[in-house]
Amino acid sequence: MSTPASSDAAGSGVPAGEPVTVTVARRVAPGREVEFEDWSAELTRRAGRFPGFLGAGLLRPSHVGEPWHVVFRFDSSRHLHDWEASPSRAEHLAAGEDLVHGSSTHRVTGLETWFALPGRTAPAPPRWKMFVVSLAATYVLQLACNLALGELGWVMPLRVGAIAVIVTFFMTWTVMPWMARVLQDWLYAPPGRH
Repeated sequence: MSTPASSDAAGSGVPAGEPVTVTVARRVAPGREVEFEDWSAELTRRAGRFPGFLGAGLLRPSHVGEPWHVVFRFDSSRHLHDWEASPSRAEHLAAGEDLVHGSSTHRVTGLETWFALPGRTAPAPPRWKMFVVSLAATYVLQLACNLALGELGWVMPLRVGAIAVIVTFFMTWTVMPWMARVLQDWLYAPPGRH
C-alpha cells in the first residue's frame, strides 16, 4: 500500500501546536469490504494508543467502487508524525496491503477545516483571508448573542459560556460552510487576481 511522500507531518508545513485532521481515501479490493472495516478498526485502535490522538471515523462510500474515507485527528503535527512513523502503523499497513488498491492523504489544520468545500481539492485559502472571514462572522455572531442574552441578567461566566457554545455551533455547522460557498471565488482566487 503506497503512502504519499507528504505523509511526514514534520515536513508538511503544519504548525507544531495546532490540531491536525487527516483524511485518507482508500480504494478497497472488491468483496473485501468487511475485512477492510475490521482492519481499519484495528488501525484506529492502534492510533488510539498514541499520545495526542483525538478520534477517528470511517466513512463508507455511497456507491460501490468509490473510495472509503478514514478521518482521524491528532492534537499536533508532532504527535501525528509519531503515529505515522511508528512500527505499529507500518506493520498494520503492510498486513492490509492486499485489501487496498490505492490510497491518498489530505490533511487540514486549524481554520482550514471551516473552509473545506465538498469536491474542492485545492489548497486552503491564504490565512489572512481565513482570518478576515472568520473575524467578520465571529463579530456578528458575538454581537447578536450579546444583544439577545444581555437582557437575561445572567452572571458573566454563564453568559460567556452560553455565547461560546452558540457561536462555535453556528460557526462550525452553519455560518462558515455558507460563507465559504458564497465567498469561494474571492477566497480561492489565484494570487494577483482582483
